[in-house]
Amino acid sequence: MSRRRRAGAVRTLLVTVGVAAAAGAQPAERTLTLEEAVALALRNAEGIVIERESLLSAEAAVTGAEGAYDPLLGLEAGWSESNPPLNSSFSGAPPGRLSPTTEISEARATLDQLLPTGGTVSVRGAGDRATTDGVFGLLSPAYGTQAGVELRQPLLRNRAIDPARFRIRAAAADLDLATADLQREVTDTVAAVEQAYWTLVAARREVGVREEAMGLAEEQLTETTARIETGMAPELEIAQPRAERERRRGELLASQEAAMRAENTLKLLVLGDHDSDLWDDRLQPSAVGEVAIAPVEVGAAMERALAARPELAALQALVERRRAEAALARDAVRPALDAVVSYDRYGLAGTRNPASAPPPGVPSDVPPRLEGDLGQSFELLRDGEFDDTRVALVFAIPIGNRAARAGAEIARSAERQAEAELTRLRKLVRTEVLDAVAVLETAGQRIEAARAAREAAEVQLSSERDRYGAGMSTNFLVLTRQNDLSRARLEEIAAVTDYRRARTALARVTGALLEERGIAVEQPADPKEGQS
Repeated sequence: MSRRRRAGAVRTLLVTVGVAAAAGAQPAERTLTLEEAVALALRNAEGIVIERESLLSAEAAVTGAEGAYDPLLGLEAGWSESNPPLNSSFSGAPPGRLSPTTEISEARATLDQLLPTGGTVSVRGAGDRATTDGVFGLLSPAYGTQAGVELRQPLLRNRAIDPARFRIRAAAADLDLATADLQREVTDTVAAVEQAYWTLVAARREVGVREEAMGLAEEQLTETTARIETGMAPELEIAQPRAERERRRGELLASQEAAMRAENTLKLLVLGDHDSDLWDDRLQPSAVGEVAIAPVEVGAAMERALAARPELAALQALVERRRAEAALARDAVRPALDAVVSYDRYGLAGTRNPASAPPPGVPSDVPPRLEGDLGQSFELLRDGEFDDTRVALVFAIPIGNRAARAGAEIARSAERQAEAELTRLRKLVRTEVLDAVAVLETAGQRIEAARAAREAAEVQLSSERDRYGAGMSTNFLVLTRQNDLSRARLEEIAAVTDYRRARTALARVTGALLEERGIAVEQPADPKEGQS
């Protein structure tokens, strides 16, 4: 064996040992389908977790805003004793004192309810027991009762909208916004995973092409070496295939690094912090079939995008909130005019005050229907002999009201800005759909062209190798045909990958990605259904 052949054998041995050692250090492979990658991302994506929590918070805010219509029960109980000095000859105080002593034990209850019309209804009731040593007091102890209802309805300000209804509308808009943001985040996550998955598939296929190119370079080097040893070619002929082999080795190493980076990008998207085993594994995309090129109906795609894009739904929710703010601000400019209707009944009962000493000529006997205890007081309350009815209009108008007018103008300006932003986004969505369709159609056409170029490059390489075997060609031409074939295969891989990525992009910009992938985003209950 010549020195040159021994050195080549040693290099081959070193390379074999190095590959074996590297193979022994390789992590375990995990075959991953696209559906599994998407499922992992939906489970682990922090952005989805954040938007889901925002949605739960928005749902709670709606419930809190609707709490304005919860009845408010008020209870009050108290005791008091008073004997203030009175500067009067008719104070009714016992002899030798400046004022009578009055002791009262009382209890009150109110139930207030806000109405969807902006009005309020209040139901009230009260009862008390009073004792006095004043000479003018007819009953001691005296039992008083009261029951009544009052309705207040705004006729101008707060009739169409009030702070409670505004908070509900604003919370509902925020809920729609949070729902749209969650749907957008899920859509973007799925799209990013698919893009990364197809990038990894392309990177692994590029590695295969580079490895095949390395194999072809090795074959050409071996054949050239054999020709030199038989004297059919000069020793200088070995330089070109050897240099080409090393150049292709560098390309192989670069493509392997690119594949590892693509794999790490996919891991970042689909794995969680708890997936420690999968972080160490090597993700291997599952086998995928040929792409089917399908035409796209531009008009239908554009209409679907305008109806389904979550970004449009989010901005529409913002417009609704701005409209509610503008309505509340305009309402604050109006004067207040409230209609008030109330009705109360009273009851009274007790026993004759032993200290009572009315002036001469004034009856001192207790009417029979007032004699009794608390129960008798309720009897009179029920009979309705003593009542109070009130009907009123309460009017208030702010003079100038510059703050409210300025607030209304500011709110209206914000509403117009939001509407203009929605119009601009709708135009942008139309443009995105047109661009995505153009990219998809171009990628589909590139696939056909790249496939034809690859098939022609295979034929040219086969013909050139036959010519080289017959001594009618050179290393340069054979290696050039090999490089042409590698470029054609890489171009076909790029065209197929671009088509797959463009198909994902089109599904995203039309808002159809989640539906096409069978992914449902849970929708919250409509807060308006609970309102009457």
